[in-house]
Order: sequence, then structure tokens, then C-alpha cells
Amino acid sequence: MSRFSQTDPELTHRLTRRGMLGVAAGTTAAALLGAAAAPATAAPGTASTTGTAPRGAGRGRPVLPPGRLGIQLYSLRDKVSTLGFAPVFAELEKYGYDEVEFAGYTQGSAGPITLAQLKRLARNHGLNPIGSHVGYYSNDPGAYTFAQNLTKVLDDAQALGLKHIGTASGPFRYGSTVDAWKRAAEEFNTYGAAAKARGMKFYQHNHSEEFSFATDNPKVRLYDVLLAETDPDLVFLEMDIFWAYSGQFRFSQRPDGSPAPFEPLDYVLDQPHRYPLFHVKDGVSDPANTYGYRMTDVGDGDIDYQRFISAVTRLRGERFAHHWQAEHDQPTESFTFARRSSEHLHSLREKC
Repeated sequence: MSRFSQTDPELTHRLTRRGMLGVAAGTTAAALLGAAAAPATAAPGTASTTGTAPRGAGRGRPVLPPGRLGIQLYSLRDKVSTLGFAPVFAELEKYGYDEVEFAGYTQGSAGPITLAQLKRLARNHGLNPIGSHVGYYSNDPGAYTFAQNLTKVLDDAQALGLKHIGTASGPFRYGSTVDAWKRAAEEFNTYGAAAKARGMKFYQHNHSEEFSFATDNPKVRLYDVLLAETDPDLVFLEMDIFWAYSGQFRFSQRPDGSPAPFEPLDYVLDQPHRYPLFHVKDGVSDPANTYGYRMTDVGDGDIDYQRFISAVTRLRGERFAHHWQAEHDQPTESFTFARRSSEHLHSLREKC
């Protein structure tokens, strides 16, 4: 089980993810974090390695819709950078994954790979490339970001056959005021329109800071500005459920101490069409931690995914409208994380 260090885990996550994003396809990336380990071989649905039945396991319809379990490849960056995509995709196929979300299209020491090869490799292992994370902006005019190289970003996404293309960067480019977020929202609308013209959906992935309050109007939650100022037909959201509940822990009071409670699930239930993608990430509740949780493998924490996924998929017409991507920012052993997360999510059953 991973534990956060004394450093800022959210900042570390942003900086390390930025190292994978924006690397053009077909080039060789520097070695990323971690080292390869022997692949695990257990199949989904086998007994939990903890010796206890997963919460929500039992009879009833599976909570997870068939064909909708994915994984954010950032969680497996150590394996991709040392082994390459082929062995990683082979393991994910064994673990019962259906989809992958990219965090860069290069594979480090395993050598260069073209987009056509990458697309074919995923398909050969029964994996649907569902989305990708790309940087929002950079001070470098040549950077591989939406702001600096929108056409190239969309060209690559289209070549991979992606239906979604997004960013894990927050809309903080111009600051934390209401007007600053309106300005960022307008840029997101532009990216969304360009993606829609190519048959794709542009999306933004949250961390906890998106649920903070505007510095010029502390009664206004910044996430609400993003929702209100982006066109719902052009800009979509990928809720990172862990970071949303971290946001709930951190920002259920305004700066003046007045209550401002919110429930992350309610955002989804109010506008389910805006959330085609989710990050399924778990955490152990820890009020002494700045973020309210310590990240862990899916199924080992306190976030009730039986409740969350069921609430979304039981809405009329919504069971197959969403994609659920397992993720862990710093897994102790990334193949083990992938296997155990799949086992847990496949084991969940709806309550009768």
C-alpha cells in the first residue's frame, strides 16, 4: 500500500505527469519512474489477495458494465518505459481490461513506436484506446499542448482512433479569479469545438484544487465556474473520484469558515452526459493528511465504488454511457495494482 510522503502529492502528480505528456509520437523518451517487475498472472475474479471478500461482492448484476473497464497508463509508466507497450498490454488483457487511456505515446528504452503500430497493438490485445491526457499550455511555443499545438494534438488523437482527448491540467492558466476561469473556459470551448469537428470529445480531468473558491469572490466555487462557462456540447469532464472527495474534505468550508458542503456524486447525477470518463482511484480516509486520504489500490480504501458506480449506471440510458479508468498515481507495484483493481471492480454487485 502506497503512502504519501511529506511532499505535496498533488503537485508531485502534476509535475511527474507533465514529464510524460507532450512527448511526440515516434520519438524515444527518457526513462521514467520505477523499474520492471515480474508480471502477475492471476485473472480477474480470483480471490482477493487480502484474504477477505471485496466489499460489495456477492450475487446480483455486476456494478461495472461489461466492456467499460479501462486503466490510465500513467499508473503503469514504469512498465511502459522499461518493457514497452506490448508486454503491458498483454498483462492488461489477462487482467480483464477493455480500454486504455494514454499519458504519452512513447515507450522509453523499448524503442520508438508509431501511432499506427500503437493503435494496432492495443487492438490486438482487445484494448480500446479511449482517451489521452495532454498538457493544457506551456511557455514553450513548440510544446505539445492544446494551447501551443492544437492541430498536432488532434491529428495524433485522430490517428489513434480516440473518441476523447483531454487534459489533466487545471484551468489555472490566468489565475484563480472568476474572470480568470471564464477566460480559461473560453479556451476550453475552442478546443472542444475543434475536437468535435473531428468526431472527438474534449475533456478536463480534475484534481482537488478545482473545488476551491475564487480568490476575488470566496462564495464562488471555481468548479462551478468551469461548468457554467463551458459549452456542455463542447467541453466534458473526467471526474477523478479520489481527488473530488479530497476536494470535498478540503473545501467544504469557505475561507471565512462558513459551511459549503458538496457531494461529488451529485455533480454527475445532475449532468451525467458531461462525464463520459471517470478515474477510479481509492484512498484510506486520514483526516490528519492535508488531502483527507492516503492513496491506495482500488478496493483497499474507503471510497464506496459500489455506491458511486451503481448510482451513475442505474440512471436511465446511462449504463453504457461512461468509461471507468482505474488509476493510482504512485502504486507500490504497478502490475499488482492493475490486477487487484480489476479483480475488485469486477467483483462488485448491485444491491438487490
